[in-house]
Formats: sequence, structure tokens, C-alpha cells
Amino acid sequence: MAALRATRQMLQTIAGHGWRSHSSKPAQNLHVGKPGAGFSFELTDEQKEFQATARKFAVEEIIPVAAQYDRTGEYPVPLIKRAWELGLMNSHIPESCGGLGLGSFEACLITEELAYGCTGVQTAIEANSLGQMPVIIAGNEHQQKKYLGRMTEEPMMCAYCVTEPGAGSDVAGIKTKAEKKGDEYVINGQKMWITNGGKANWYFLLARTNPDPKAPASKAFTGFIVEADSPGIQIGRKEMNMGQRCSDTRGIVFEDVRVPKENVLIAEGAGFKIAMGAFDKTRPPVAAGAVGLAKRALDEATRYALERKTFGKPIVEIYEGTAQIQRMIIAREHVGKFKA
Repeated sequence: MAALRATRQMLQTIAGHGWRSHSSKPAQNLHVGKPGAGFSFELTDEQKEFQATARKFAVEEIIPVAAQYDRTGEYPVPLIKRAWELGLMNSHIPESCGGLGLGSFEACLITEELAYGCTGVQTAIEANSLGQMPVIIAGNEHQQKKYLGRMTEEPMMCAYCVTEPGAGSDVAGIKTKAEKKGDEYVINGQKMWITNGGKANWYFLLARTNPDPKAPASKAFTGFIVEADSPGIQIGRKEMNMGQRCSDTRGIVFEDVRVPKENVLIAEGAGFKIAMGAFDKTRPPVAAGAVGLAKRALDEATRYALERKTFGKPIVEIYEGTAQIQRMIIAREHVGKFKA
């Protein structure tokens, strides 16, 4: 009984002050008095400001409407516009293109907070970073200013067109083809489960340019920037996902879509390395989003355990209910360590 009372007291503290305020707070005692004696994990003032802004936005603006968006599957345009206004979107875009030029760590801080509010909204927002990343890491100055610059001028989406009906994680299995004809490439193929596919202004698209099936992936594919309103693009129906329903997920067909050679990233055959490089930069925020979701699940479970009564007492006072919460706390801590 003493253990149960102690656990209940702990959970009441979490519910009263918010688990997030404990787990998200940067370490306070890691400063080192002498230079070179160690590391400090204290967030900078700028990082704290972005974290606080994202947290406030999630709590005050995302959470009150998240359930409605999830029920209807409606694209959260007002929230996306607001996130853009607050500087919580397109954080990777370099300063030379009018962006903030933030790094992956700052993106993780923001994403973690947005996911606490709703992972559907977070996915719609963060998918922009995935679509932009190939241009950020491989685009020339003209390409960057043209396609990244426009995204700092108004709320606008882009998408990462790599996955196909028969090739998801197996990027080397992509069948979409691009054939060079004069100063253009003609693209034919189908992409599937493209986040922001029906809302994007432009796409990063990976296609096979080497017809030899034995060609290594490192030389067989080319990365293109494709305007979403190009003739020959057919956007499929919105997929109703099991969760994150307000994010826009669709199939896209490319039928004789002409793309100027100026829209090739780096050079023909460099696409696979570009795509993998983009993943390296954008996968950490996916993990951060999982941490944000875990925090929200823990907060909701804690609140329910303190309010729900059975046999005349809150379920937190029953061992099995307490054990469930304890397992969630342990799991959340492990996820947080992997993210770090």
C-alpha cells in the first residue's frame, strides 16, 4: 500500500505540473566551470524560444481542434498558416533563401512539441522539410532561390515523391523512368503514399534514368524538381489512414511529364545518394515526433488513472492500473534516450 500511495502522489504531481515540463526541461547542472572539462546540454536561448513557441502553439491551438481534424480528415490549413507565421515550418531553409537555417536538433525540438498536440498536423508540417531537403543539400543557387525562396514568401507545401506501390523502403526497386529528349526529361511512372501529395506546389521526384537493370543504385537514379501543375500529373484520391488522418496522403501518376534539364539535382545518376542524404537529415525529427506522442499518451493515461474510479476508488490505487502507468513512464524514458 505504501508503494501505491507513493506512486499515486508521483502521478498527481505529473498531472498537476505536466510530465512534459519535467522531461523536456534541459539539464540544469551540466555546466562546467573550466573550459574543456566537459559538455553542457543546456539549450541556448534561441532553442528555448523555439521550444516554448511550439509548445504554446500545440497546447493552445492544435489540441483544441485536433480531434475534429482527425474525424473529418480535413487538411489543417489554418494551423499550417499559423505555424508558418510563427516560424515553426521550413526551419531547414538556409538564410540565403530567406529561411532560418536551423539544424536538425532545433527541428527535433519543434517537432516533439507539435507531435504532442497532434501527429497528423505535425506530419503535414514536417513533410515539407523532407520535400525540401534534397534541394537544400544538392540544389544549386538558382534552384534553391527559386524553389526554397518561394516557400518563405507565403505558406506553401512541397512533397517527397520516392515511394511507389512496389518500392517503399526498397528505394533501389523504383520503376518510375525518366528519358532524356533534347533539353528535357520525359517522366512516366506512379508514386504512392506521398504526404502532401495533393497540396504540394512542387515535388522532389526520384526516377530511373539508366535503363540497365543491372546498373548500381548509386548510378541508376536521378533526382528532379517537378512543378506540381505540370501537364501529365494526375493526383489520386486522399487515402484515409488508420491515424494521422488530417495529413494529405495520395498516389500520383506521372504520364509523359516534361521536366527541363535545369531541374536535375547535381547531375544524372546522383539521385540515390541525394535521396539517402535527405533521409539522414529528416529521420531524427520523426523519432522526436514519437517522443512527443509518447509524452501525450502518458499525460492522458495519467489523467485518466487519477479520475476513473472502480470499486469505489481511482484506478491508480489499484496495482494493475499503477503498473500500466509505470510501464509507460519507463518506455517513454527509453524512447527519449534513443532520440538523444
